[in-house]
Amino acid sequence: MAVYTTVSAEALTAFLAKFDHGALVSAKGIAEGVENSNYLVDTTTGRFILTLYEKRVSADDLPFFLALLDHLADDGNPVPRALPDRSGVAIHELAGRPACLIEFLPGVSVTQPTPVQARAAGAAMGAMHDSLSGFAATRPNTLGPDGWRDLHARCGADLDAIHPGLFTDTAAALETVIARWPTALPVAAIHGDLFPDNVLMLDDRVTGLIDFYFACTDIRAYDLAVMHTAWAFDGTGARFDADVGTALVEGYASRFALSGAERAALPVLAQGACLRFMLTRAWDWLNTPADALVTRKDPLAYWRRYQAYAAGAL
Repeated sequence: MAVYTTVSAEALTAFLAKFDHGALVSAKGIAEGVENSNYLVDTTTGRFILTLYEKRVSADDLPFFLALLDHLADDGNPVPRALPDRSGVAIHELAGRPACLIEFLPGVSVTQPTPVQARAAGAAMGAMHDSLSGFAATRPNTLGPDGWRDLHARCGADLDAIHPGLFTDTAAALETVIARWPTALPVAAIHGDLFPDNVLMLDDRVTGLIDFYFACTDIRAYDLAVMHTAWAFDGTGARFDADVGTALVEGYASRFALSGAERAALPVLAQGACLRFMLTRAWDWLNTPADALVTRKDPLAYWRRYQAYAAGAL
């Protein structure tokens, strides 16, 4: 989450007038994340999230995302629905951007998850995948292996401004991982970005899975690998916590079975996830507007993770 687009109080008041969710009391921009503009909105009837979808999220993809959330919510998963207005419309335009008013879910995101919390989060992903086995809609993963080389090329030699030799080193890593990428594992709808900041918890209980705007159709085990890269390391990517990683996978398997082939593929899937997030972080690092209310994330934290997995961390 972040704020790239400013919404005036007058525009937000007019927007809320379309809904039966009270009058505006306050609104505050949320700086975490890098994808969309998000506001915490309080009204006379409750609390909501306002999301304005920026350039990386296509308006054409929003029906897929909202249908996926409705499917998961209907099956009892703790996910936030987009709220329709009085006319039944959920996708609007505000400040020149597609926008939705989203349910607010209680809970906080942990920054240093314990094995118990990781097990609960893994189980929540397993339950989500179980539900998505019955979800028929599809969306290509635009940030899958087919797009990594292109993103690497677009970052180009500027990668070396982040760290000397990064362009050449990551080019070699890409070729190694893409050559080993599995092609025969089960494919389904996945979240694609279930970092700790996209899981809300109260104590050791998961209360919300949020931010589904990288959701797509891809190798199902890749979703778990992405999660492992995010949960089993500290924020710098320098310290690997094997207990957290093991608990995450065990929690997942308690709700949705992993095949032997999927378990065997987790190391290369995790390496691919590291390269994907290193490259998108690098692109954002090099291109984020100076005046954006957004916290840039260190690309090298994911390069360190890649090196750990390449050395046998999983």
